[in-house]
Amino acid sequence: MHIVCCDMEGVFTPEIWIHVAEKTGIEELRLTTRDISDYDVLMKRRLKILEENRLTLADIQAVIAKLEPLEGALPFLEWLRSRTQVVIVSDTFNQFAGPLMEKLGWPALLCNTLEVDPEGRVTGYRLRQADGKRMVVLAFKSLYYRIAAVGDSYNDISMLQEADEGILFKPPDPVREQYPELPVTYTYGELREVIGPLLTGTYH
Repeated sequence: MHIVCCDMEGVFTPEIWIHVAEKTGIEELRLTTRDISDYDVLMKRRLKILEENRLTLADIQAVIAKLEPLEGALPFLEWLRSRTQVVIVSDTFNQFAGPLMEKLGWPALLCNTLEVDPEGRVTGYRLRQADGKRMVVLAFKSLYYRIAAVGDSYNDISMLQEADEGILFKPPDPVREQYPELPVTYTYGELREVIGPLLTGTYH
């Protein structure tokens, strides 16, 4: 039995914070886990920027509402879900993900939660659990599933390394160069070719 665990942003959807940066003109919000490996450092910088610029959750949600899945993402996800179980494992937040999950046909999602005050200001965040992506893989493996995992960023690496098959999808060059043992794909067609053997029982 197999389960495929996939990151959300960069694999199926655009990077939310990059689009918030484009909307607000705040260049530092363009930084993502593709740039900074320490998620806590990255989020604390983001929260400070939101506070300094008086940006609320509603401001971010207005940007998200206009986003669409990456080109080809939905057909690929439908293909994958018709053949095996798929779980989106993301460091995004429940308050962000809804519109994008709807456009992807409501796949299963495991993610984090924002702390928001009564005025709608984002004051903090709560991880589902520490090293949550890797822990998801470990949990499913404890149920005797074989796991393929797909991601693009530093925060996906522990998940990819723990999986039976970890696959990078359109990673930035520093990630690809630092983890040469992980196969790299750049199109959904290539991703099908790598995942296919797992789903047909010829997984090595």
